[in-house]
Amino acid sequence: MPRPPRAALAAAALLCCTAALTACGGHGGHSTAKPAPTTAAPKAGARTTEPPAPAPAAPTLPPGPGGATPVFSHGSRDGGKRVALTFDADMTADQGPRAARGEHFDNPALIETLRRLKVPSTVFMTGRWAEQYPDQARSIGTDPLFEIANHSYSHHAFTTPCYGLPTVARGTARADVDRAFAAFRRAGAEHVVPYFRFPGGCHDAAALREIGPAKVTAVQWDVISGDAFAKQAAPVAAQVISQVRPGSVVVMHCTRSAAPTTEEAVRRIVPELRAKGYEFVRVSDLIGAAGRRAP
Repeated sequence: MPRPPRAALAAAALLCCTAALTACGGHGGHSTAKPAPTTAAPKAGARTTEPPAPAPAAPTLPPGPGGATPVFSHGSRDGGKRVALTFDADMTADQGPRAARGEHFDNPALIETLRRLKVPSTVFMTGRWAEQYPDQARSIGTDPLFEIANHSYSHHAFTTPCYGLPTVARGTARADVDRAFAAFRRAGAEHVVPYFRFPGGCHDAAALREIGPAKVTAVQWDVISGDAFAKQAAPVAAQVISQVRPGSVVVMHCTRSAAPTTEEAVRRIVPELRAKGYEFVRVSDLIGAAGRRAP
């Protein structure tokens, strides 16, 4: 499919805003189950509680040639009127001083609106954002309405040129992805999925090969919301509503300082699309449906 317009992607890229990581919190390799420890029988009359069943692993796409990371941009066009709203929680590795001076790279009101409207969503989070807002990362990552996906640790570009973003050093891309997953674990997030979004959407064959061992699915989009640096919510909402098709993945942002109109836009988008018969789902739902339809 054609790449998004360069100007719109540049705005998304400049916002100040997986390793197969499952909702159980691990990633990479295969774990070996340990035998359950022997415990004494419960006393008569004692209440017993069955341990919760582990959450199912999020679906991924099969790797590309040579083990390269597969890329997913949208779901099936004939699989029903389903749409995934995704939100990039952007913060670069060097923006700590700006946060210390009071700049807000988070957007708690947006998350609460999604909860109130009961909109399942996927949040593509940088590791630096999770370190800056660990309580929010934990809250999002323990709410079954949401899933957290990887947006890199540093929010540096994985190929160049990429709209002025600093570039991840050659040979360190996989480490940057892993570092973000580690930040999510430290914050206590649980609903973490093995998906990765390149900063700025910028990638090439070399980047796909380099992060291939992480066993993530790269998630792009087919609808650009235009919320980056937008001054009014109405045009953002209108752009999304007019472009959404069955299976669409919409890219938006979870960053007050650089996308201040997103929460209001969501309040306009959700009822309009529901009135058109759309169901909101997470990216994992679209990828899972794509896998089930594959021959």
